[in-house]
Parts: sequence; structure tokens; C-alpha cells
Amino acid sequence: MIAIGGAIGTGLFLGAGKAISKAGPSLVLAYAVVGVVIFLIMRALGELLMYRPVSGSFSEYAREFLGPFFGYATGWTYWLFWVVTGITEVTAAANYVDYWWHGVPQWISALVFTVVLYLVNLISVKLFGELEFWFSMVKVTAIIGMILIGIGVLTLGFSKAGDTASVSNLWQFHGFFPHGVGGTLMTLQIVMFAFLAVELVGVTAGESKDPKTTLPKAINTVPWRIGLFYIGSLIIILSVVPWTEFSPGVSPFVAAFGRIGLPLGAGIVNFVVLTAALSSCNSGMYSTGRMLRDLALNGQGPKAFARLTSSGTPLLGTTASAAFMLVGVWINYEWPSDAFTYVVSFATISGMWAWIMILAAQIRYRAKADRGELPRSGFRMPGAPWASWIALAFIGLVVVLMGVDKDTRVSLYVAPVWAVIMVVSYYVLKARTPEVFAAAPVAEATPPATEAAAPRTEAVGPAEAAVDAEA
Repeated sequence: MIAIGGAIGTGLFLGAGKAISKAGPSLVLAYAVVGVVIFLIMRALGELLMYRPVSGSFSEYAREFLGPFFGYATGWTYWLFWVVTGITEVTAAANYVDYWWHGVPQWISALVFTVVLYLVNLISVKLFGELEFWFSMVKVTAIIGMILIGIGVLTLGFSKAGDTASVSNLWQFHGFFPHGVGGTLMTLQIVMFAFLAVELVGVTAGESKDPKTTLPKAINTVPWRIGLFYIGSLIIILSVVPWTEFSPGVSPFVAAFGRIGLPLGAGIVNFVVLTAALSSCNSGMYSTGRMLRDLALNGQGPKAFARLTSSGTPLLGTTASAAFMLVGVWINYEWPSDAFTYVVSFATISGMWAWIMILAAQIRYRAKADRGELPRSGFRMPGAPWASWIALAFIGLVVVLMGVDKDTRVSLYVAPVWAVIMVVSYYVLKARTPEVFAAAPVAEATPPATEAAAPRTEAVGPAEAAVDAEA
């Protein structure tokens, strides 16, 4: 359910409106193409996870196969991605509350949501998983319900949308590519943003009860999840309501329910997008605490972040991340939204950096495994290494398109600033503690996983807390 929740977010419920206005029905094709790339990325991650499941996996694999700097930069960049995402999502959730209670100040709602999710993440990993399960269930139920209602409108013709609903709406209004292939290409960055966080299942690897069974299953279900929740729902929505009737600032789900004539539709969808925003913020607090702990354990962050509570949660790491999210809410309250948008736009670049590191690390791992230097993973990526290079090239294309589009170009201005911060801080830290970055790769220092031995993990728990305390 965490994997499903990671593939369904506000990018689908809200962001699809802007994408439809740019690409029309061809947005379905964009989601299909990006979905293939996402599956390749997840299979690359799966191969690494089955080789050695760890908590904070992206920075661990980048550190082992690409070098200490890339592990350092990946851990901090992914932490920043989730902090920024948490800021945007908790602010969005506060806006959704205004739908029902207009008199509640936005900052109060944002504060309440942040504190509640923070406390949930401190209590136990089990409670986080339980809450994320129900968040995902709401999103899944809403999409399936929308699909079933849409099929009913198309086949039975009920509701006021029944007279015009038809699959021919996918090509009847100025064709399948109403703005040309170029218009479709310009939506790729929007679609990629919608899929950010699907890799979160990798962060949970070190704390999964049976990662060798559950993780391949979760990853292999990515294609049908994308096919059903994204492609399926868009086909139904665009068949029930012509694409020309959607606008960038309105959720296509809300518009579709309104056209069908369900009076409670808008309220239902508003509740769904509220849970989607809270789910994303909940996941952000979970992952940021683990990322900070991973950095601390490897000497690339404050040692205090490595400490665990008796229930096995990284208290200080999660607290620091939540504090930064609160600062973001304050910034959003004090300054105009345009300035805040510049910060939010960086989430796409920082999120895709994790995907780049996954693919690059998998290429290096596969080469070593094929040479017999490391044991082969029991869950190999199909078509590697060419499939990994194709996925990397596609991400490069999206970055180029982000530079072409004036709405997303600002993220490319912010990325170099963060890169400079990473380089400078890395060399400063390396000069102070050279032994941290001179250490042998994890795979050489610790025997890797084999079928005869349990995989080494960085699972958090009371036992490891005691080991850390002794260290």
C-alpha cells in the first residue's frame, strides 16, 4: 500500500488539469511512456534492494557504487526533496480545509497537520504504516469509484453527462494531439512530477519484515497500478467529459463529478486530495528522518541524528525535518506565493536526482556482478544495462524540456545553487574527518547478501539502538 500510495498523489488529482490543457487526450500516451520509464527505475531499484536491502537505500547505493560524494549529495538532496514536498503538501492540505471551514486561518490548519503527523512518526513505524495504509486506501477507493461511475455513464448513459459521454471524445475535438506532439512533450515534466515518491518503497526496505518477498511483489505491480490509476482514470474522465472543458486550475476529478451531476462529488474529491496531501507529508517525515540517520551513521551528518527511541524511530532526525517544514509554512504565510513557487519547483529536480542515482548505481552493480566481483541479485532488471541507459536518457530529455518551459525553468536556476552547497560542504567535512570518506565501500567492508545468509540491513530497532549507543 505504501508503493501504491507513492504512485498516487496530488500530481494526479490536481496537476492533471494543467497537463490536459497542454496536451489534450494525448496526455494518456505521456503517462504510458513515463510509466514504462518508472517501471525500469523501480526494477533497477529492486535489483539493488535484493542484493542488499538497507534503510536509506539511495544514498547507500550511491556511496557504494559511485563514490562517497554521490552518497553524501544523494542523502541530503533526497532529504531536501521531502522537506520541500512536505512544505507544499501541508500547505495544500490547509487550503483544502478551507473548503469546509472558511474561518480557520491557514497557518493553524498547517500547524495542526504537521504536529499530528510528527507525533505519528515518533510513536512507531507500525503506526506510520497503518496510517499510510488508510491514506492509500482512500485514494485507491476514490479512483476505482470514479472509474466504475464513468464506465456506468459510458455504457448506461445515466446522469446529465450521459448524452455526450463517448470514447470518441478522445479524438473528436481537434484530434488526439490537439496541440501537436510538442504540446505532449511539454507535459512530460508534469507527468514525471506526478510519479515522484514511487521510489519510497525502497526507503522502507530496511524495516520490511520480509523484503525478499514483499519488495519484488510491490515493484512488479507498478505497471498495472499505473495502467489502472493513471491511464485508466484519465481515459474514463476524458471520455465522459471532453478535454476542452477542463481548466488548469481545477481538478479534472472535480470537473468530471460536476458534469456527471453528483452534488457531493466536489466534497468527496476535496476529501480525497486532502488525504493525498497528508499522505505525502506523512511519507516525507518518515523518509527524512531515515535519511538523516543514514547520513549520521556514515559520518556525513550530525551524530545526534543517529539516535533512536525505544520504539526504533529516529527522534532528532524526524524532529529536525518537521521543524524545517514548519519554517516553510511560515515562509508561505509571510511572502507571496510566487516566491514560494521558486522553492517548490526544486522538488522535481531533487526528486529526479534520486532516480538518476538509482539507475547509475544499478549499472555499476550489474557490471561488477557480471564480472563475479559481487553476488548476483535474485531480482534482476530486464534489458540491463541498455534499459538503464534509456531511462537515464529520458530523464535528461525531461530536464531539457524543463529548461524550455518558462514555468519550470526556475528549478534549473536553483539546482546549481544547491549543487555548490553540496560540493563546498562535502570538501569541508572531508577536510575535518577524512577517515569518513576514506573508508572502504560497504560491500567490501561487510559480506553482501547471499541466499545462504540473511541480508545485511540498516533496520532500525531497539537492538540497533543499543549498538549505536555503545559505539
